[in-house]
Amino acid sequence: MIRVLVTDDEPLIRAGIRMILTSADDIDVVAEAGNGREAIELARAQRVDVALLDIQMPVMDGLTALAELRRTVPDTRVLILTTFGAQQNVLHALTEGSAGFLLKDSAPAELIRAVRAAAAGEAYLSPGATRHVVDSLASTRTSHTTQARRRLEALTARELEVLALLGEGLSNANAGQRLHMSEATVKTYVSRILTKLNCENRVQAALLARDAGLGT
Repeated sequence: MIRVLVTDDEPLIRAGIRMILTSADDIDVVAEAGNGREAIELARAQRVDVALLDIQMPVMDGLTALAELRRTVPDTRVLILTTFGAQQNVLHALTEGSAGFLLKDSAPAELIRAVRAAAAGEAYLSPGATRHVVDSLASTRTSHTTQARRRLEALTARELEVLALLGEGLSNANAGQRLHMSEATVKTYVSRILTKLNCENRVQAALLARDAGLGT
């Protein structure tokens, strides 16, 4: 079972998320928190696999809680709940090691997919928002273009092709179809890319690709 902590300062939203997640036979919501400080305490006590964090909360916000969770319980994967219009918050979350972010108006099935992906060690960006957010974030990071291109010099031509598709927000399966590779082969390339670029997850690698202008 995937042990999940749900954090939001609105009880009705927490109840809705709990109802959605517990409808899946492999997910168990073991704790709920109303702010970031409670989330940290519960994550330590309950040994949760995935923590869902809202950004705007009293006492301690989600971004501050994210940094503390990554420091004190690094095995807990963190998904940020967000809305459009807070791109700098999203950038902060990704660079701090979040497993991704999910829009609050996402479909129930997408919420379940996101939790499963995070528990499996994968990064998750809402598919409908991936291109929009990556493009928006990349536009604020133009000063890093030269540095990003230097980092990409460590990659082979094939690895650059795979990285370009990550920058487009493609899944391993879709990237494999585009490049005529198996999904397992793409996954192997992604692992090599993350290691060479010193990126914690595929979302950070995708942002680096966009910084470097790869595929644009």
